Amino acid sequence: MGFDLFSFIFIIFSWASFLSMKAEAEAEGIKSARLLDLLIRDYTVKSLDRDLRTGIVHTVTLPANFSGIKVDTVRFRCGSLHRYGAQVKEFHLGSGVIVQPCAERVMVVRQNLGYNWSSIYYANYDLSGYQLVSPILGLLAYNADSDLSYGSPFELGILAREKPIKIDFSNITKASNKTGNWPLCASFEGNGKVTLKKQVSPNVCVATKHGHFGLVMESPPPSLPVRKKISRWKLVVGSSVGAALGAFLLGLLLVAMFVKVKKKARMEELVRRAYEEEALQVSMVGHVRARTTPTI
Repeated sequence: MGFDLFSFIFIIFSWASFLSMKAEAEAEGIKSARLLDLLIRDYTVKSLDRDLRTGIVHTVTLPANFSGIKVDTVRFRCGSLHRYGAQVKEFHLGSGVIVQPCAERVMVVRQNLGYNWSSIYYANYDLSGYQLVSPILGLLAYNADSDLSYGSPFELGILAREKPIKIDFSNITKASNKTGNWPLCASFEGNGKVTLKKQVSPNVCVATKHGHFGLVMESPPPSLPVRKKISRWKLVVGSSVGAALGAFLLGLLLVAMFVKVKKKARMEELVRRAYEEEALQVSMVGHVRARTTPTI
């Protein structure tokens, strides 16, 4: 009886925590990537069938306010996952993958946040100079040993030391490799750090552990004012008109300078002649005075 009462109280407490978390998310507009992971986890657990077969991919139905997010989950035995690996949508886990701690059963959750919800990662990580060209894909793991209806599972780590995890973005990216600009693989760490690496093949990235991943490309430089393209013949005509106008103005300047010089020379000539005429008149008057005798 005591165990039943304890279980009932635990269920009530877990449900209250879930409602509180949901209300907080709605109030904040779900701006935290971590909070989004927790909400997706809880909805995934809630939608699971207790009789879900191991190794079968199960599509998770989310509420309408999570429109655009696609979630799939699959259960594995820890030892089986280590020996054989697995394919979960875009993620290929090779043999030798390690789950820490190694619970008997593991619930692997694959997320496709779509372009709308992926903006959370763009806003919370420093991607200056880059832009997302694919939705964010998430690969997380949780323990699935006990009856999950009694509480939320805790997160497990996925390590791929022998064979890296391959992530194929071919069917979800909007980037085109025909331009010659290859996207970079972005790995979003839990501490707010983002790591960029080259692709191993077109639209394929690799990772050594669980997390969230996407493709990014360098953002185009700020657009300059658009200048209208001038046709060649207009450019030739404009250049010719400009050259003719320049030559005309230069000609006017030369003519003005020539007229000014000519005018100055003419003035000097007139002044010289005036002086000469004045001197001649004085000379003539003196000569007349000298040769004429007064009459009585």
